[in-house]
Amino acid sequence: MVNVNVQDSVLELLRECGDVISGEEMADRLGITRNSVWKAVQKLRQEEYEIDASTNRGYRLVSESNVLSAANIRRRLDQVARGVAIDVRSSVSSTNTVLKEIAEKGGREGMVVIAQQQDQGKGRLGRSFHSPKGSGLYMSLLLRPNFSAEESLAITTAASVAVAQAIDRLTGERAMIKWVNDVYFHGKKVCGILTEAALDFESGRLNYAVLGIGVNIQEPPGGFPEAIREVAGALFGEAVPAGARTRLAAGILNRFFEFYRAMPDRKFFMAEYRNRSLLDGLEVTLRQGNGQWEGTVLGVDDQAQLLVRLPDGSRRAFGAGEVAIEKNNLLRQLQEKEREQQKGKR
Repeated sequence: MVNVNVQDSVLELLRECGDVISGEEMADRLGITRNSVWKAVQKLRQEEYEIDASTNRGYRLVSESNVLSAANIRRRLDQVARGVAIDVRSSVSSTNTVLKEIAEKGGREGMVVIAQQQDQGKGRLGRSFHSPKGSGLYMSLLLRPNFSAEESLAITTAASVAVAQAIDRLTGERAMIKWVNDVYFHGKKVCGILTEAALDFESGRLNYAVLGIGVNIQEPPGGFPEAIREVAGALFGEAVPAGARTRLAAGILNRFFEFYRAMPDRKFFMAEYRNRSLLDGLEVTLRQGNGQWEGTVLGVDDQAQLLVRLPDGSRRAFGAGEVAIEKNNLLRQLQEKEREQQKGKR
């Protein structure tokens, strides 16, 4: 494993030199081995630094234009998202945790924390989100919305649409949304979204909300952990387009803030959310405490409630905070649906 400090030192030396510098000279100046220099260069290349290597000459930093950095993301932002303050970090416990601490200290709306990896990535219902370095985009946004707590679900639904549309643009293929906040691609979950909020009890409005988004860009070395292997997927295989994470981050921010500026009005994104509903037509089992319901998903209403036809023919709307969907049998149906869609493309 390459020490992050060694990697940073090699990068700074390449920047400082501005031309070709031999591995031997770098090793001497940094007090490390040539093999350590080589390993650091390989890691930097994985992070999309473009570095030339010439036999008997050395290394040269060619470009940093595809690197996941605040400057590179900001260059791709539309006017609606230009006011964000982006902070890209190597590693954090959780981007949501970091931003919640900032929010409690008075951090302003529009702050964005992006991490190369998370040690304690958060998922919905207390689950963890696998966040290894170099495999995904892990980001959180600090919001101070001027609307009631009841409208806070709109943040998550808008983010789902923003992510799906950004994935479409990056890959040229269509992403879908599994109610309420999972984005699927080729029948696999590639994105989880978690919104955590603090309520102002006097006004009944949100003090702040932290929107966390994690997207799997490519499968991590060795594959996904056994516990999520069946359901987890990634946008790309081994060949990832140059600047994919930078382009995806900017795309998500552009689309989300376009929706957010119009909130609490949902008309700008709810139709798209419904059109991307992955569960339509599927048989589901929903649980709440000791209660259980089975039925066929009819769609999603304007309030992002799941509409289900029960066995007696009646219709019922379920809120996202009320129930959880049983995964047994659902994965099989999703895989079958994906196979049918792929057949239709041929």
